Amino acid sequence: MKHRLYLSAAAISLLLIAAVRARSARRPAYGGTLRVEIGAVVNSLDPTAVAGSAEQAEAKTEIDGLIYERRNPDGAFEGISGSGPFHVSAWDPGKHLTLAANDDFPGGRPFVDSIEIQMGRSASDRLLDVEVGSTDVADIPAEQARQAVVGGVRISASRPDRLLALVFLAGHPGTQDQRLRQALSEAIDRSAIVDFILQKEGMPAASLLPQWSSGTAYLFSTAADPVAAKALLAQIGGSPSFVLGYDSGDSFEQSVAERIAVDARAAGLTVTVQASNSAALPDARLVRLSMPSPEPQPSLQGFLTALIPMAGLDTVQLPLSASVEQIYAAERGVIGTYRVVPLVWYPHVFGLSTRVMDWRAPDPGESWPLADVWLNGPASDLSEKAQP
Repeated sequence: MKHRLYLSAAAISLLLIAAVRARSARRPAYGGTLRVEIGAVVNSLDPTAVAGSAEQAEAKTEIDGLIYERRNPDGAFEGISGSGPFHVSAWDPGKHLTLAANDDFPGGRPFVDSIEIQMGRSASDRLLDVEVGSTDVADIPAEQARQAVVGGVRISASRPDRLLALVFLAGHPGTQDQRLRQALSEAIDRSAIVDFILQKEGMPAASLLPQWSSGTAYLFSTAADPVAAKALLAQIGGSPSFVLGYDSGDSFEQSVAERIAVDARAAGLTVTVQASNSAALPDARLVRLSMPSPEPQPSLQGFLTALIPMAGLDTVQLPLSASVEQIYAAERGVIGTYRVVPLVWYPHVFGLSTRVMDWRAPDPGESWPLADVWLNGPASDLSEKAQP
């Protein structure tokens, strides 16, 4: 009996030692260079500079958040260069940026010593580099997330906080009849876009806010109704048609535009898809929007501010303390015109190397947590700086 007790005590002791060692091995460590790749091109580090596209603006916001102090309530960055968690060490506009940790940052020194950011990398290159371990963090198109997992890539995805919508542009006489716009909305198979184009990395959308934010998205139907679409088009008569534009450099938007054309054709409506670099102006276009906040009021107001001028709708100004009923009414008022047709919600997707520790996919309005992650790699890759 004593022999068995001694063995049990020894076994427990070994397990405790192993647990302590495992815990110690995963304690945050300082040092190393975090390698990041993005598809966008950022040409200026001036926080007041205006980016040329939504993708560039989003990337610039991430970079500005690393260099400058956090945003104030008006959305502007405060402080001067170097007042954020990192400061600029080397800068080749539009191509490469090196950031060094700010030892005096009030929020605490970042764990990594530096960040290397490569810009303008194609989606295929970013995905390959994560697969082979030559980069640590890369933004990955949501529609390629499943492919990345199959390739052995570690994936982190946010909640669905990006909206793809179709907007009928103001001043185009061919799309003035609301029945035509409604017919297209009824004809679109949003579930097919999610299943086959997004590879199930998203959800159908019929509202301007996701269910997890507003709590009322379920009141908007996402189901396709080709019978209703045909009935509306029969009321119009003739052979209605219009041109749908998409970003010429965006394969996801192109695929969605072509899918919409197929659904429309099945209902009796002709939709011609056109890349944005064409000289002719489209009647409608696909628009990507990212939620600026997890809260419904600021996100909806931001979306309306962007969409209303394009669609030629009356201005909507929500009070800061808008109720659920007011938010729902504002959504319903815009969507009821069928000038803005929500299509799908999808997440931000990130590919991570095995070295990256304590990463958390950011919520809307939050920056990438690059100042909080640490690297668990070979000793030769990390600095000898001891943890305080």
